[in-house]
Amino acid sequence: MKHMRNMTGTLGIFILAGSLLIGCSPSASQATSSEASQKSQTRPYTDYLGHAGNIPVSPARIIYSGETFGDMLALGVKPIGGFGYTNQIFEDQLHDVENVGFPINLEKVLELQPDLIIHANTEEKEYEQLAKIAPTVIFDTFAPLEERMTQLGDMIGKPEAASKWLADYKLKSEEMWKKLKESGIMKEGETASVFTYYPGDRLFVMARTGLSQVLYDTNGFKPTAPIQEILDAQKGFELISVERLPEIAGDRIFILNTASAEAEKSTQELLKSHIWKDLPAVKNGYVYFIDIEKSSSDATTREWLLQRIPEILAK
Repeated sequence: MKHMRNMTGTLGIFILAGSLLIGCSPSASQATSSEASQKSQTRPYTDYLGHAGNIPVSPARIIYSGETFGDMLALGVKPIGGFGYTNQIFEDQLHDVENVGFPINLEKVLELQPDLIIHANTEEKEYEQLAKIAPTVIFDTFAPLEERMTQLGDMIGKPEAASKWLADYKLKSEEMWKKLKESGIMKEGETASVFTYYPGDRLFVMARTGLSQVLYDTNGFKPTAPIQEILDAQKGFELISVERLPEIAGDRIFILNTASAEAEKSTQELLKSHIWKDLPAVKNGYVYFIDIEKSSSDATTREWLLQRIPEILAK
């Protein structure tokens, strides 16, 4: 409008307006056409299990069925479907995300008409069923954060966003661990272990998934030797007996609380046992409790944990 006001004469204004319309119309049309073309374009992609196929260059309707849903949110992408994430720290962002169920509901997936399905389950039959609905990628949600975010960024057409998020997170993480050590709250070389009960009186030690993935940062806590073996075996967790706690437990113990009354009963029985009370971490008061829903290793939760971990350790 500023340029228009500087023009002299009505004829000049009409000539300018006409020129702009003539000049802009093809460009706008081309841009719209280019955008539509990009959305319809596909490219070859092979997932970590070897499934090869074509996926959209710029997927717009993504279903993400896996426990690290917050990875997508950290990249600025909200999938149209997930498997229902209650009590997560990002729950308030999910009001318009459809619950596709766990196990995944094929009818619901079909109804949502996705153009890309990112799925954590490695069952071949389920993959084949999903692949008939839309391009499907089996994704390793237990993979280390940097590997996971880099792959996701590439998969959904946001490599720059992934690189930036990883760089920012690294700086924040290094600063957190540095402050913990400088303050004396944490000592160099300390070990940590994460345990949780599931219904059926089953005790698990966590390895490549959840809170342990956050704690075993390069600058963070170290896993004990038995946990390192589980990590080396590329396992997310392992079922253990209570009798093995003395050899597995670290200098710090984190217990993940679940919503299961049965699992809570097992936890309370463990806390009364002589095996538990004799653990060095218990005697030193280095035992911490956190809700399992708040202990995910997804990118969004990890950012929250960078503030929460120092608060937990300072108690």
